[in-house]
Amino acid sequence: MHNIKLIIEYDGTNYHGWQKQKNAITVQEKIEEVLKTLTRANINLIGAGRTDAGAHARGQTANFRIEDLAIPVNKLPHAINTLLPEDITVKHAEEVPEGFHSRFCAKEKIYSYYILNSKFPSPLARKYSFHYPRALDIKNMRQAGSYLIGTHDFVSFKAAGSKAKTTVREIRGFEIQKEGEMIRTIFRGDGFLYNMVRIMMGTILLVGEGKVPPEYIQHVISSKKRENAGMTLPAKGLILEQVIY
Repeated sequence: MHNIKLIIEYDGTNYHGWQKQKNAITVQEKIEEVLKTLTRANINLIGAGRTDAGAHARGQTANFRIEDLAIPVNKLPHAINTLLPEDITVKHAEEVPEGFHSRFCAKEKIYSYYILNSKFPSPLARKYSFHYPRALDIKNMRQAGSYLIGTHDFVSFKAAGSKAKTTVREIRGFEIQKEGEMIRTIFRGDGFLYNMVRIMMGTILLVGEGKVPPEYIQHVISSKKRENAGMTLPAKGLILEQVIY
């Protein structure tokens, strides 16, 4: 039995997220269809993260198991990409030990969220960032994000519908970078709840707007109430950058 690991990049604009669904087109479904064409086997592709509808990935990781693989592993990305739509690319393939599981073996995930802080929206950035036209205080946003670092119960930042067994997560790093009018925030953690990054960003945005002080983040965490957090920012600004094992 072969266990094959893939690293995948995709523009999620035209997809209803990563995970296969009955009545919507997803990234997982598209790749599984191609793998079935190439291998003539029914493939179950296991993703490291279930990105939301409209969210993107630069380093999604997935694995699948197959009894016989006629294509050399190093040739697999080219074979798959030939049949994939242009908004999905397999960047790397390798054979890994039988026990490897892209989701359960993940030690850390890195997400970015992009905000275009400009007077007018950008047609070129509209699919990959959230446009916010008013001034934001980056220093206060950076301080607010620092209060997220550590192991906490993040139930206040969980969207309805999450099936997570526990809402305790560890945020290991938070950064804000600004280049011109584009703000990039980077979250590193052992895992993230459904819509967690987007809700954290909506709360940090409240700080950037000057509606609440940076310390308000501590109140949101301790309150354990979703209504105290900010809005869920659009998925289009979210990118799964890397999964670390």
